[in-house]
Amino acid sequence: MTTWESALDRQIREAHERGEFDNLPGAGKPLADHGQSYDQDWWVKNLLRRENMPDAPALRQEIEALPARVARLSLESSVRDIVADLNNRIRRQPDGGHQVIDADDVVRAWRRQRG
Repeated sequence: MTTWESALDRQIREAHERGEFDNLPGAGKPLADHGQSYDQDWWVKNLLRRENMPDAPALRQEIEALPARVARLSLESSVRDIVADLNNRIRRQPDGGHQVIDADDVVRAWRRQRG
């Protein structure tokens, strides 16, 4: 009996025969989200985790906490470094949901607070 094998099936079979699927990371382990309820945004959350990007709510909380965070600092350069780091992460967001923060505005507020 002759069976038909697609080109893709043949490539997979040959790779399997060469052992290219042996010892893959995670082989024999359960899927990370197995047993969890369905989340329609699973792919976005996985992308953010994989690319080491904070999710929007966490980033929003960090933006809201920025004044209190910089209030504890004693050097303007440290304030600017924190704002630059936060702006870099804002720019990496796939949806562009937040505007970058004006470092000069943050520094002016920091100076006023310091007296």
